[in-house]
Amino acid sequence: MNRLLDPDLTRPSQNGVYFVGDTDLARLAANATRDELAVCRTDLAGCRDKAALLQRLAASLALPADFGHNWDALADCLRDLGWLPAWGHVLLFEHTGELQRGADRDYDVLLGILDDAATFAQEADRPFFAFLALPADMPATIPATH
Repeated sequence: MNRLLDPDLTRPSQNGVYFVGDTDLARLAANATRDELAVCRTDLAGCRDKAALLQRLAASLALPADFGHNWDALADCLRDLGWLPAWGHVLLFEHTGELQRGADRDYDVLLGILDDAATFAQEADRPFFAFLALPADMPATIPATH
């Protein structure tokens, strides 16, 4: 996981998972739109478990109808993203601190899946960025597996 102030969203070499402040999301969305990348926003307000997280991701990413609502299915979908026609993808997560506080293990699994998807896209020379907005008083934790 990494944290840069302003990654170039057109460069797959900068793909990754970034922790940002709530106020950064609008600028990142505007930059991604300018660069003709698909932008998907997921609001995690009140999200405190895996089932709620997967349900919100299914809705915000318009996941295929056969999405299996499990971690493996999410990982597979984030590697493909073919139903979201664009040359690259930017995922914006609002209120991420609520998931981190309420379901720390699920939060860590999500970070790992997002990181793997970013690496997969980088190998395919396709932009993929995930920006997780955290409150200023909350540290950005890294999963133990990374």
